[in-house]
Amino acid sequence: MSQVDPRRLIPRTDELLALPATRAAVERVGVRVVRDLIRQTQDRARRGELAPDQVEPVVLDQLNAHRPTTLRPVLNATGVVIHTNLGRAPLSPAATEALLSAAGYVDVELDLATGSRSRRGVAARQALLSACPTAADALIVNNGAAALVLATTALAAGREVVISRGELIEIGAGFRLPDLIASTGARLREVGTTNRTHLRDYLDAIGPDTGCILKVHPSNFRVTGFTSGVSIGELRSAISEIPLVADLGSGLLTPDPALPDEPDATTALTEGADLVVASGDKLFGGPQAGLLLGAADLTGRLSKHPLARAVRVDKLTLAAIEATLSGGPTPVSRALHADPDRLQSRAERLAATVGGTVVPHDGRVGGGGAPGVPLPGWAVQLPEAAAEPLRTGEPAVLPRVHGGVCLVDLRCIPESDDVRLMVAVEHALAAIEGPESG
Repeated sequence: MSQVDPRRLIPRTDELLALPATRAAVERVGVRVVRDLIRQTQDRARRGELAPDQVEPVVLDQLNAHRPTTLRPVLNATGVVIHTNLGRAPLSPAATEALLSAAGYVDVELDLATGSRSRRGVAARQALLSACPTAADALIVNNGAAALVLATTALAAGREVVISRGELIEIGAGFRLPDLIASTGARLREVGTTNRTHLRDYLDAIGPDTGCILKVHPSNFRVTGFTSGVSIGELRSAISEIPLVADLGSGLLTPDPALPDEPDATTALTEGADLVVASGDKLFGGPQAGLLLGAADLTGRLSKHPLARAVRVDKLTLAAIEATLSGGPTPVSRALHADPDRLQSRAERLAATVGGTVVPHDGRVGGGGAPGVPLPGWAVQLPEAAAEPLRTGEPAVLPRVHGGVCLVDLRCIPESDDVRLMVAVEHALAAIEGPESG
């Protein structure tokens, strides 16, 4: 009697697609993804890697584990609050909830009372103005670089942008400010030197071809020693007729005692800036966005420029910005102002469980904010070899590797995730101890 080919016992695709769990997965990740997973599992069974009766449970396990995006959540154990490689600012619970609310149809550009079209993002704009009342108006675009490009294009295309040579910076991923401004059709009029610029340098450069004066916060570096610069207040006192644009970068709206040298929008506008440019996903603590705050005539001019449509922000960002401002403290704010004693207590609890050593560790602002400013705290020191299994484990944990050791800093990790972090560390240590013990 001939034996039945075991491959005939492999469940058919239509049978697997008919399972309730599979139908639910189709709604979540799409039929193409589900069919691909089924086919791959069936192929494994045809090659003899799986028994036919294992196909169904393996398919269901894979569907349960499948994520709708390849982006993986990461526990940030570096101590760097605004970590560009991790997406900069994590959103607050309020902003996260707002994203879900705005995912469907929303009244982003509609007055429901009248049924007529309304100004886009009115609530987010009003929230910004409430948080920074020195600004007469506000405009939101899709990132900080776009905000600067829009400002210089609208104010100085075909004309000159006067800027100190010491402020011709390079931002992330190799983008240089001179190249960015040149792309707008404006001409740079450099004044002063790398280390010293005086008021007379600006006065000598001002002429009928001047479109605006640009002050740029150096952000991720400091020049010390024989230096001098010109403040916004000094420029405004001497030059009243030329638009003065201040690119602050980090997105701080009001002064923060923990970052005494970090410029903020309120102070810059009070000192005389006509327009402030900042990022939404840095110290502001929200989604990626470009924030423009200042004089109503300038923001109105920018909003009417054709380029404004190309850099327009979407409904999700508008919702997240409004919620960032109206909700509770952001994760960025909590991490910046974390109590060192509480951080030490959490680190000691983790170390006692996993067998690590607690060491002093200064966190950093990151994202170009407050360069050189330490954030006193603590970290759990582990063997350097633990870094890789921490990064590739579940959950993924990004530690700091420095001086031949792996450092796990809890500053940027919500306390509610301490147990998940502990389990991840235990698994990572077991992974590197296993081969050694064998």
